[in-house]
Amino acid sequence: MRFDGTLKSWNDDRGFGFIEPRHGGQDIFVHIKAFPAGTGRPAVGLWLSFELETAPDGKKRAKAVQFAPQSKSRKSHRVDSPAPWTVPRLMAIPAFGALYGYAAMHWAFKPAVGLAYLLVSALAFLAYAMDKSAAIQGRRRTPEATLHMLGLACGWPGALLAQQLLRHKTAKRSFVAAFWLTVMVNVGAFYAVHSHWAAGLRP
Repeated sequence: MRFDGTLKSWNDDRGFGFIEPRHGGQDIFVHIKAFPAGTGRPAVGLWLSFELETAPDGKKRAKAVQFAPQSKSRKSHRVDSPAPWTVPRLMAIPAFGALYGYAAMHWAFKPAVGLAYLLVSALAFLAYAMDKSAAIQGRRRTPEATLHMLGLACGWPGALLAQQLLRHKTAKRSFVAAFWLTVMVNVGAFYAVHSHWAAGLRP
């Protein structure tokens, strides 16, 4: 069975890269030996057709890679555009902003909490940007656990913006599910802590 995808990253010195499947899922490892002989060096953004096999380490990798027609290759450039804004992704930050505003006006509130969200969100956005750059250039990636920890530690708004604007980490379902779990835990903790402070100040 053949699959389609875009060459997401390529390390020409080491002769390997990763393919982003058209229908989503985990990126697929591809080695230069999987390409047809005499076709030149692969380039990021090429639309590819490939089969799958299991490597000795148990992971999937591409084989029998073929270059798809240029018309499909041009369509692949859409992967660099912002990801679609679904309702949860569109409403998450405004909804939290409303909760934040209510806490600031009606509950005991510490301004340092707002500063923490801003600083860690900026750090999370940078971490996502660096991870995407590493993916494109074939360098060592940022562990997913690190990205999730940043989201859990008040950085999820920046992580969400990075996912959408950089179109990064939006296709892997397990990562997306874990990300939203960190959002719910963080917002739940925000609510619990501030409502507890408010209850402690009531006569």
